[in-house]
Amino acid sequence: MRLQLISCEIVFREMCAAVARSPHQIDISFLPKGLHDIGAGPMRERLQAAVDAVDPARYEAVLLGYALCGMGLAGLEARKLPIVIPRAHDCITFFLGSKERYLDYFNNHPGVYFETTGWMERGAGIDPSGQLPTQHLSGLAATYQELVEKYGEDNAKFLFEELGNLTRNYGQFTFIEMGIEPDDRFERKTREEAEKRGWKYEKILGDMSLVRRLIDGEWNEEDFLVLQPGQRVAASNNESIMKAEPIP
Repeated sequence: MRLQLISCEIVFREMCAAVARSPHQIDISFLPKGLHDIGAGPMRERLQAAVDAVDPARYEAVLLGYALCGMGLAGLEARKLPIVIPRAHDCITFFLGSKERYLDYFNNHPGVYFETTGWMERGAGIDPSGQLPTQHLSGLAATYQELVEKYGEDNAKFLFEELGNLTRNYGQFTFIEMGIEPDDRFERKTREEAEKRGWKYEKILGDMSLVRRLIDGEWNEEDFLVLQPGQRVAASNNESIMKAEPIP
């Protein structure tokens, strides 16, 4: 098969590693991590434009390296080609291999803040789990003066207080090691940040299986939504996370 992958750059290394081993011909288009910051509607519009630009004469399907992402995919339409989407609330599921493992870990580690190579090297943006509005504004990196310069003094005071309150709900950094890291620089940085904040630290092994199955065409119904032309994404509000519905 010849497939077009459209993916968030947060899983750049993982997607490239999977594509390199795939039996299929995969062309890749990465979109910036910052799409998460612009809101569900504008995010969906950017993704829809990228999907619509795929030539149905050249490709058999579009693969999306995105989760439901705060409803950013809700309403996305398959107009010319099938669209394959992992069933996930957010991209941490990509790194842990399944929505079940993610839910189990999250429930057993309240206050956890995940880090991965992609989240650390691709710059500031919304947190993968919706835990914090943006990593830069959360107090993990921003200073009060930086907020003043960007948003004005009144807005900066409100943001600094409100976003600072959010960080107090967290007490652990968990670094997810995927086995494709060039060295240990990202793990060391996460550990140092945990020590500086007095937070717990844990490293866990990730799981590439969900990413590989997306790339290799192993799209079982339990883990993937396959939209057919004439269908769009809708939130299912149950364990399946998303469903297909007819385009009105």
